[in-house]
Amino acid sequence: MSFGQAAAQRGIRPPADAPCPCGGVAFGECCGPVLDGTRAATAAALMRSRYTAFAIGDAVHLEATWHPSTRPSDIDLDDGVRWQHLEILATDAGAEGDRRGTVEFRAHFRDADGAAGSLHERSRFIHRRDRWWYLDGDVDR
Repeated sequence: MSFGQAAAQRGIRPPADAPCPCGGVAFGECCGPVLDGTRAATAAALMRSRYTAFAIGDAVHLEATWHPSTRPSDIDLDDGVRWQHLEILATDAGAEGDRRGTVEFRAHFRDADGAAGSLHERSRFIHRRDRWWYLDGDVDR
């Protein structure tokens, strides 16, 4: 399974004062604004918003933040996966002025049968046209 192929709770957007699915502060202060179109300040902030988009089934955000050179023609979200929590393991660059960034993370989930699992990925990002884009990632199984 790829992080790019699974989601949970499609179409359910948390209230602004609810905990953000990425584990940050309240949704309205964390990933909510980025999902609404505010540009992520860092590669890590974009990574968190993309995890949240998978968790709530926001394929529009995933497509809009995936660099056109690597974006798949179709983003298939799996309703059977429930994303539980995100661990950011490491970040490299992604600060103001940097043009490339990486974010290593582990995303924990439960599948349709209730079995627990996790996805470990080192995602690559690029800063172009005054915004961060997801390029691709290496997944450990």
